[in-house]
Formats: sequence, C-alpha cells, structure tokens
Amino acid sequence: MTGFKTWVSAARLRTLPLSISGIIVGTTIAVHEGYFSIVIFSLALGTTLGLQILSNFANDYGDGIKGIDNEDRVGPPRALQSGLISEKEMKKGMVLTAILTFLMAILLIYSAFGQDHFWYAIIFFLLGVSAITAAIKYTVGTNAYGYRGLGDIFVFIFFGLVAVLGTYFLYAREIYWIALLPASALGMLSVGVLNLNNMRDRISDEISGKVTLVVKMGERRAKNYHYTLILGAIFLFLIFSVLTYKELNNFIYILAFIPLVLHLKRVVQNKDPRKLDPELKILALSTFAVAALFGIGLLI
Repeated sequence: MTGFKTWVSAARLRTLPLSISGIIVGTTIAVHEGYFSIVIFSLALGTTLGLQILSNFANDYGDGIKGIDNEDRVGPPRALQSGLISEKEMKKGMVLTAILTFLMAILLIYSAFGQDHFWYAIIFFLLGVSAITAAIKYTVGTNAYGYRGLGDIFVFIFFGLVAVLGTYFLYAREIYWIALLPASALGMLSVGVLNLNNMRDRISDEISGKVTLVVKMGERRAKNYHYTLILGAIFLFLIFSVLTYKELNNFIYILAFIPLVLHLKRVVQNKDPRKLDPELKILALSTFAVAALFGIGLLI
C-alpha cells in the first residue's frame, strides 16, 4: 500500500499557497466591507485546497498515462512516472479527493445561502461542479484542454475571477465590481505560474505532443506574454488601491513586488528554459505574499 508521504508528495504542497491566494484576497476585501464568517472562510479554504490537490493528482495521472512525463521532463519526479503510485491507486485518490471536495463545496454553499437564496445556491453548485470538472479535464481524457493551449483561460477564471469575486459573494451575497481589479491581477499572476511551468517544459511538451500556449507561441513570444502578465497584475493591484485609498497601509503589498521584479529580471536573462524550475516556487510564493500583504494592508 502506498505510504502517506508518497501521497503528500503527489499532492505537491508547494502549489497550495498559490491556490488559496484568491480566498485570502476575497475574504479580506469582504472583511474590509463589513462581512465575515469563520465557517465560510474555513470551508472555502478546504474546498480550494481540495480542488488544487485534485488538479495535481489528475495532472500526474493524465501526463503519466500519456507519456508526457518521461526522462526528458524537467522538475520534481511525478508519482505515476516514478512508479511510486500505480494508475489504479491514483484513480482512487482522484475519486476520493473529488468526493471530499464536492461535500465541502455543498457545505460551503449551504453555509453561505441556506434555504433562502435558492438561485445563488444553484449558481455556486454549478460553479463547484465546473471547478471539479476543470481540475480533472486539464490533462485527463482525449479532449484535455491543457493539451490545446486553453489552460491559461481556465486558470485565470478559477484562480482569479471565481476565487476573489466568488469568495466575496459568499459573504456578502452581492458582487463588488471594483474587486475585478485585484481578481484579474491575481488571475494574471496565477497564469504567470502556469506559463512559467510551460516555458520550462516547452521542449519536452513539444516532443511529446502536448500543445500548450507556450508551444504555440514559441519562446520569445512566451517571454513577452510572461512580462505582460506580471507587470499587468502589478498595475491592476495599484489601480485598485489608488481608487479605494484610505491610508498608506493599503499599499504595504508593494513590498512583495520586489521579488516579482527580480523574478522578471532573471526570466529576461534566461537562456535555457529548463533552468526556470526554481522560479516556479519563487513566483508562486511571491503571489501568495502579495495576497497576504494586500489583505493585511486592508485590515490594519
């Protein structure tokens, strides 16, 4: 039987801080506007972590059975690729994670809307089902959208717009339209992590037939796209803070822009995309730091 440590490794803990960044931003904006529930916050965190782990398991499984994860791949070894987890075990892990995540999503929806807001509950139920489906279909199945250059769109929607605006709506039961700015910014940073991952794997993906957006664009345009994502996110965060400015503390998250700018410098100087692997962790943690400091700046 596969050990606990192996499953923890397959869950890819380094991806989890990025996944909850949208929950942090959406929640702190809600608190700033006078809304909060510890139950909603806890269930939102649990659901989001479940979706991310499900996505990681599905990605491991999908790339593994299709031969995308092979000796040419750069980065940490995958569980299926290395034989630490069998195909059957990974399928069971995906099913169990999907069920637990679905149950948490149902509890979250009920906690937010109860029996008095039926249509809100239906909309979020459909969003939950869509999120679970998207987590699996990124690399699993004959029509996996991650193999057709569509991953960026789904990451932007679910890690940015749904994560921030959806979280706020769970508390307030209304849309805070100006939050589109940080929601879009966070979506762009999350897409930046995916783009960086795909730049790192461009050569092996191209050989294996995995057509990511980077494979379609080529190295030079992928880099320009990356600069646009990071700089665009910085700009949108700043615009939000200028428009909603109340005190200087609102800009404390600018400190987290320092590692982002240094990251961009290293990407500009990079000549071998396979050496971009360390930048994935840096960009993911920098995004989490931006979200955390953004929230702190709103609350103190």
